[in-house]
Parts: sequence; structure tokens; C-alpha cells
Amino acid sequence: MKTKTILCKTETFGPSFLLITVAAILMSLSVTRSNAQVNFSGTWVLNEAKSSPAEGGFRFAPTTINITHNGNELSVQSTMPGPDGDFTFSSKYTLDGKECSNVLFQDNVRKSVVQWSADKKSLTFTHTMNFNGNEFKTTETWTLNETDKTLAIENVFNTPNGEMRMTNVYDKK
Repeated sequence: MKTKTILCKTETFGPSFLLITVAAILMSLSVTRSNAQVNFSGTWVLNEAKSSPAEGGFRFAPTTINITHNGNELSVQSTMPGPDGDFTFSSKYTLDGKECSNVLFQDNVRKSVVQWSADKKSLTFTHTMNFNGNEFKTTETWTLNETDKTLAIENVFNTPNGEMRMTNVYDKK
């Protein structure tokens, strides 16, 4: 019986190997961070100068939005101007694609489904509401710009008179 001797060779890694390893770790951390979902929590105030009203100047937008975003739950309190002064309404959503129902005004129920974008940087709300015998559908897309601390909400309304678009930009207070 013959015995085979195996010699182990120890390699010394130079500074370039260390540099490449550290760079790879940092890149993987930044990729992980960039795929993290944003958090919409905060008090947001309408910036009319950055916003674009719907055709004809129609603006049906909250002047202030208070958002509590905790994991898979989103609570929104919106304050809007009305003919008799400001009014406030609250809505609660789950961010799992399941339908949520919220009472808006005059006991009208708005059904909504909320979904994350693939990169977890924006939310899309699909709303349906029946009002005076008509069904109204709205799509709302929320995009948070963490750099300048703004929240852009793009609305697309499907009405009996056609589609209307409006984008409202909010500054974080």
C-alpha cells in the first residue's frame, strides 16, 4: 500500500484582494438598501407651485396629509378645503393587494387595492366608488423623493366625460 502525501499551500492575499472584497461587500449592502421599501410616514403639505391641476384648473386635493406607515399598514388622514371650511377624513389600507373599504363623505364607500411597485419605491392605489348611480374609478400613484423630501401623488380619474390627470406634490413638514 502506497501513501500519498498532500502538501497544503498557504497563499497570502495582497491589498488588492482585500480592496476587491470590501468593495463587493459595500456594493451588496447598497443593492440591499436600494431594494428596501420606502416609508411614507409624516405630515405632508401641498406645494401648489410644484403641482399640476387637472384640466380646467380643477383641484380636488388635500392641503395636508398625515400618514402613518407601519409595515403592511397605512393610515391616512387628509384635510381638504370645503365650501363650509376644511374637512378631514381618514382611511386605512393594507399594502398586500387585498381590497380595503373606507367611508368618505355622505356614507359613500370607496373600495381600494394598494400594491407596491417592483422596486418598492412607490405605491399604486386603485379606487372604485359609486356616487349618485355612477361608478368612478381612480388610480393614484405615490412616489416618495427622499432626497428633497417630497411626495408626488399622480391621480388618473376615469369619469363619464373621459380621463382626467392631476399631480399633486407635497413637502414634508
